[in-house]
Amino acid sequence: MTSAAALIAASVTIAAPVRADDAVNQRWIDSEFQPSTLSKADQLKELQWFEKAAAPFKGMEINVVSETITTHEYEARTLAKAFTEITGIKVKHDLIQEGDVVEKLQTQMQSGKNVYDGWINDSDLIGTHFRYGQTVILSDYMAGEGKDVTNPQLDVDDFIGKSFTTGPDKKLYQLPDQQFANLYWFRYDWFSNPEYKAKFKAKYGYELGVPVNWSAYEDIAEFFTNDIKEINGVKVYGHMDYGKKDPSLGWRFTDAWLSMAGNGDRGIPNGLPVDEWGIRMEGCRPVGSSVERGGDTNGPAAVYSITKYLDWMKKYAPPQAQGMTFSEAGPVPAQGNIAQQIFWYTAFTADMVKPGIAVVNADGTPKWRMAPSPHGSYWKEGMKLGYQDAGSSTLLKSTPPDRRKAAWLYLQFINSKTVSLKKSHVGLTFVRESDIWDKSFTERAPKLGGLIEFYRSPARVQWTPTGNNVPDYPKLAQLWWQNIGDASSGAKTPQQAMDALAAAQDSVLERLEKSGVQKECGPKLNKKETAEFWFAKAEKDKTIAPARKLANEKPKGETVDYDALIKSWPATPPKRAEAK
Repeated sequence: MTSAAALIAASVTIAAPVRADDAVNQRWIDSEFQPSTLSKADQLKELQWFEKAAAPFKGMEINVVSETITTHEYEARTLAKAFTEITGIKVKHDLIQEGDVVEKLQTQMQSGKNVYDGWINDSDLIGTHFRYGQTVILSDYMAGEGKDVTNPQLDVDDFIGKSFTTGPDKKLYQLPDQQFANLYWFRYDWFSNPEYKAKFKAKYGYELGVPVNWSAYEDIAEFFTNDIKEINGVKVYGHMDYGKKDPSLGWRFTDAWLSMAGNGDRGIPNGLPVDEWGIRMEGCRPVGSSVERGGDTNGPAAVYSITKYLDWMKKYAPPQAQGMTFSEAGPVPAQGNIAQQIFWYTAFTADMVKPGIAVVNADGTPKWRMAPSPHGSYWKEGMKLGYQDAGSSTLLKSTPPDRRKAAWLYLQFINSKTVSLKKSHVGLTFVRESDIWDKSFTERAPKLGGLIEFYRSPARVQWTPTGNNVPDYPKLAQLWWQNIGDASSGAKTPQQAMDALAAAQDSVLERLEKSGVQKECGPKLNKKETAEFWFAKAEKDKTIAPARKLANEKPKGETVDYDALIKSWPATPPKRAEAK
């Protein structure tokens, strides 16, 4: 982040601006907004547009909110200041916990009173926003009421997550602001060790490498925990996770754990008719999540996913993992005694490449790599394979029109091509294709452990957020940690926990149906049938969910060489990407 002193020093050295009004713009371009996919001349043109479009709102103070992550901290502390200096619109960008963002969003939607002028909330709420009718439809807004404040250079098609923020009506409801995925993380140095490779091959009959399926992940976890046991005198573990009954436990599962196992149907960004939450949607209406209503929340694939989660944590993770929350478990792999982690957020990348930590070499290159996640035994080609968090800019109809326009200007500014590449370097959370393929990331890639290679790969599209099948994310998401927490604590079996979760979700769907608040696309529950009825229907319709229990849930392990995988991906951008 550039200090005030640095900004002053930079302003002294810049050439005389073309216009007196451009001095501020040029100072920010030279001192902060580098690198950029735009030339400095084009950056100046874009900032001049923001300055002109914001003129009617000069002196106004707007309030914007987001969760607290590095990317949003950069927006709040640096980009908000730049926007104010360039446009004269004052911005109060609050950083609060994700749960608090959702709570305040609910408050504004329920009360109709304006709490914030602009929101950056997860695209997981797309089904909520689409159905309640309180969110501004951005595709309509940009062509109509908000046309005069919509950046002609916004280039919506450059945003890699726009499918996540599109409703069943094919309209755009939110604009992605940051994205990160949950991937597979492993110690590349250990996996490359000739001695370990020979021992693994002798025991399991296949190569030690990036696991393609859960069977291989389990074998590798067993191998490092119970065969290697210690490295340099330190006890090592083949797996890391967390299990405390806490709200963060819900993210562990709604963030697509069931889809990784093979729950739900084929479909990108989400399975249809059954998604990774196990919720069936017919047309645009959610119709049930329990197997007896055609859902898959308590089906064999879901139960298998919970069973493996519990088994691996008990057998292969450090003993303290069972009592940890998300935030407590996150830093553990950086301590140096974890061989692999199946569920690892790329948002941890910046902390995992810091000089001097146990998993970084002396030359600054990481000892670890990230790769596509392995899939469970129920997974089929064409299904999503993991979760991608997509914090997205959102406008509500209850915000006064002038304040909404001013907020929309700010939300576009922090994702404009003038600033987005620099923001991507700070937070490592990408939203633009053109940024991903910029030469600056080609140069930086060797020190980011596979992050750039993944985001440039065709595999990326299989990592997606919660989608349209979920009609009320806030109400439904809280059910997960409470019910799965019962399985994690041992109070219930995996089957009992998922039965309870499915019933609880159906109960929420039923209440929404009776209230009629979501109108034509609200839930309309299927009548209860036997599990056999729905298994047979899926087979007849040639869909997947709900799927019968497999006779063998642990097929032979399969791995792939990491370096060969990377080389198999394209080295050039798609035709429309504007890399320089």
